[in-house]
Amino acid sequence: MKAGVDIRTLMDAKYSGVSQYTFNLTRELLELNQSSRDPIDFKFFYNSGRSISHRLPDFLFDQGEVVGTRYPNKLFNYGLQKALRTPKLDTMLGVDTFWMPHFNFTCLSSKCRRILTVHDLSFLKNAGFFNWRKNIWHQLLNVKKMIREADHIVAISQNTKKDIIDLCRKDEDRISVVYSGVDPEFRPLEQDEEMGRIRGKYDLPEKFILSLGTLEPRKNIEGVIKAFNIFAQKYKTSPYNLVIVGMDGWKNESIIQAWKDSPCRHRIKFLGYVPNKDKVYLYNLASVFIFPSFYEGFGLPPLEAMACGTPVITSFTSSLPEVVGNAGLIVDPKNIRDIFEAIKQISEDERLRLELGQKSLERARNFSWKETADRYLQIIKGNYG
Repeated sequence: MKAGVDIRTLMDAKYSGVSQYTFNLTRELLELNQSSRDPIDFKFFYNSGRSISHRLPDFLFDQGEVVGTRYPNKLFNYGLQKALRTPKLDTMLGVDTFWMPHFNFTCLSSKCRRILTVHDLSFLKNAGFFNWRKNIWHQLLNVKKMIREADHIVAISQNTKKDIIDLCRKDEDRISVVYSGVDPEFRPLEQDEEMGRIRGKYDLPEKFILSLGTLEPRKNIEGVIKAFNIFAQKYKTSPYNLVIVGMDGWKNESIIQAWKDSPCRHRIKFLGYVPNKDKVYLYNLASVFIFPSFYEGFGLPPLEAMACGTPVITSFTSSLPEVVGNAGLIVDPKNIRDIFEAIKQISEDERLRLELGQKSLERARNFSWKETADRYLQIIKGNYG
């Protein structure tokens, strides 16, 4: 069979959640497909008004046909969705199945089987998490219609599946839950020279609590700062500092203001965007990883931290309990005192940190990109069970 894959998320200059997911999954998918008894003929599609094909990973070109168009994106999207309903991407690629790893403007013929991955529906549950541009983008995409028209949906958690059923009235039988994997590079590391180099590169304190996520309201970084303020003021001699990693997102002004207003801002360090190859060292160097997000479709950073044996504090909301299980401390993200108590508990109790670290390693072994890719291969071939 011939299947098209929308790889427009892989054109991002800096990978975050969805683009990193698509990268990891397509890489493993192609590796498994090579050894399959009935391999799929993959065609990878992207569009860009300017030449940025150099951003695409090399393995796409090695194991499939990459088809790129050079239309201005706004004009191209308008033609696909609103005006001409053209080009029909499946006809252009010569495929009978088309997989979309994320929502995007797409036009397909009626004979093409459509598979759509839904990471989360946070924009339908709380539009206030996003700026006006993002909210207009979601409205123009008409996400509910995309979900209704898809022949099959892949939800990345049971929580996302529930949201799809509740908010979009999609038939449960046409939704498969396939958990994300965790890259094998996220693992416990020895305290070697490279670890020391990374500590020096980012000027990291000896002991620190690590927060990692795009600087946007949904990640509750402002809540982390406020909880750390209580901790740092109450335990002035504590050696723990707070290190925040993540690129700027929308509506991040309140996060920056929370840092400026903090009486402990000298103990709070922002690193900005950090490349993936450095993240594994940060997880290993951190004493605690904190991720009390308000809403996540899956929550890859806590899983990456757990795979490194780092104890985790996260939320009891959305999909996060599915990922973390009993391997972390679970808090109410709306309760600053609750977050503070978790920081206090885990920073004071070395035995608890060691216990959670061991549980984290055991829990992380349940998530494999190979298993995720194998499930996707079956779904793309039409085996949904």
